Amino acid sequence: MHAMVLTRLGAPLAWTELPDPQPGPGEVRVAVAACGVCRTDLHVVDGELPHPQFPIIPGHEIVGRIDAVGAGVEGLRLGQRVGIPWLGHTCGDCPYCRMQRENLCDRPRFTGYTRDGGFATAAVADARFAFALGEAGSDESLAPLLCAGLIGWRALGIAGEAKALGLYGFGAAAHILAQVARWQGRAVFAFTRPGDLATQAFARSLGAQWAGGSDELPPQPLDAAILFATVGDLVPLALKAVRKGGRVVCAGIHMSDIPAFPYRLLWEERELLSVANLTRQDGLDFLRQAPQMGLVTRTTRYPLQRANEALADLRAGRFEGAAVLVP
Repeated sequence: MHAMVLTRLGAPLAWTELPDPQPGPGEVRVAVAACGVCRTDLHVVDGELPHPQFPIIPGHEIVGRIDAVGAGVEGLRLGQRVGIPWLGHTCGDCPYCRMQRENLCDRPRFTGYTRDGGFATAAVADARFAFALGEAGSDESLAPLLCAGLIGWRALGIAGEAKALGLYGFGAAAHILAQVARWQGRAVFAFTRPGDLATQAFARSLGAQWAGGSDELPPQPLDAAILFATVGDLVPLALKAVRKGGRVVCAGIHMSDIPAFPYRLLWEERELLSVANLTRQDGLDFLRQAPQMGLVTRTTRYPLQRANEALADLRAGRFEGAAVLVP
């Protein structure tokens, strides 16, 4: 197999030939057809997540076909197309797993962070965390659903029944979630970098009722706001934008420090919440309904060998939607 490997912080990913991995008990090996490039991959590469593991193959929006099955695997078969998400293993024994909150597991493993991921031609995954995808849709179009779509779905659930929904940071996750929210009959208000007229036009093309800079107030108070941008300075701005009793949901795994802000922004029963990972049930629920929603993912394709370029373009905001690596 070949992979783009992170050997140390600050180093570019290295094109590397490796022995073909073999699935152990309860695991499957997937021939990778596409792997999305997520902002979390930037956090891994840039060392913004704690306890990095080296060497590591990043990538956790994996779409491929099973080409080897380990002992004891049930419900999956050779040749089946599956998706591999960020949460790659949970212990099943800790208090959080026992209370059906496996996204908070005390001993988790994460694809592309603490176990090798999909910036490669092959990947081994815990079969319990491999989602059957069916045959509808291209590999490239489905890849962003495995994290950008899933974390947006979980964040939307935490946002509650909000009819007026603000999305701060209109990248891969928001461009999918805007379509989900419109399908559900919600009004979407998109917030971008100030002056980013192209992204604002992109948001409106996906059904956003209003699009403007993150330094602006929307034309009406929001019921809830979801922050995909990893900028802590946006939290007070989002609290200003939501109504009394409204919610602000931070959907990133990493965010810069939130600055001090006056208590009056939180008062009147506004809530500030965070999203951590996802559960398998999130994946089953979202992927079951996704075909009915008519989702269209905007993707920019890169050959696997150009993973460093894709990461740089993501960091600089050089494309709309999501980047996808294709071996």
